[in-house]
Amino acid sequence: MKTVKLGSSDIQVSEICLGSMTWGQQNSQEEAFEQLDYAVNERQINFIDTAEMYAVPPSKETSGLTETYIGNWFAANPGKREDLILATKIAGAGIPWIRGAGPITADVIMSSIDGSLKRLQTDYIDLYQLHWPNRTTPHFSKHWPAAIDPSSNNIEQERDNMLSVLEALKVAVQSGKIRECGLSNETPWGIGEYRHLAEKHDLPKMVSIQNEFSLLHLKDWPYLIESCINNDLAYLPWSPLAGGALSGKYANGQKPEGARWTMVQRNGIFRDTSHSHAAIAEYKAVADKHGLSLTQMCLAWVYQLTGVTSSIIGATSMEQLKEDLDAYDVALSDEVLSDIDTVIKQYPQPF
Repeated sequence: MKTVKLGSSDIQVSEICLGSMTWGQQNSQEEAFEQLDYAVNERQINFIDTAEMYAVPPSKETSGLTETYIGNWFAANPGKREDLILATKIAGAGIPWIRGAGPITADVIMSSIDGSLKRLQTDYIDLYQLHWPNRTTPHFSKHWPAAIDPSSNNIEQERDNMLSVLEALKVAVQSGKIRECGLSNETPWGIGEYRHLAEKHDLPKMVSIQNEFSLLHLKDWPYLIESCINNDLAYLPWSPLAGGALSGKYANGQKPEGARWTMVQRNGIFRDTSHSHAAIAEYKAVADKHGLSLTQMCLAWVYQLTGVTSSIIGATSMEQLKEDLDAYDVALSDEVLSDIDTVIKQYPQPF
């Protein structure tokens, strides 16, 4: 497993990041430990991503449980913490049981970090990320024309809040509680504003952005990814299998017991559309034609795409985890890539 630089930081991360959002909901602590043991010890994964609101789908009962599982694993594996790059996130507005659904502000940064540190049983976080912006952005199926109204945003208020958040993050960096800062579910405008404010006021630079990205959700290509490359910002795709849909497990109307589409989602099952199912069937035909696993073909395409730094994967079983990691060694021929391009052009935005 290769490691690469995390944006403009000095941190080296594996090209696959182990996501953890199912731990505490679909996965027990024992299963989380098994995934960590295998990914870290057998496959040289050194990058782990979590969040204060996990597990997902979020609930008051499971909030923070994923971080707790990871902290318990550190406690059970003395010495492992120093080998890993640990990323977590502060939740944005809208979660009633986290700060009364309040937004990300300077006033809550330190208490959020301290809560994560306690659950993770560590003294520092390598990458501390803002889970989603305070303003409404074109994420979670809001990317269609007129789905949001950017003109309704108070830009000066947004900038003032961004500046105060960066100032709070600087205090956290200086205290040694976090090493680097990153964004999640952001847009080119938000990334640019944080960059300009950091440069102007000598504040921590954002070194990474994690957004949803897969063969079913390509809206970051090429404009946001080009910006990441040119500004030395790490691009971290989450849900490279579109919430598991690109495994083909929902084909023909199937809803396997315990699968994500059988659960109530905070933003709805927005990937479940007729165009999504048609696109998945076409990708399956390409995989079958070339003797490939659909899962591995779709993951390999993301893993190998120019501009992708480290892909965040998640699994609810060891079988899934092994297949996802094995995809790292799958080479896609020019013919496979051409056939994939044909499907992309037929279904450029299926949900």
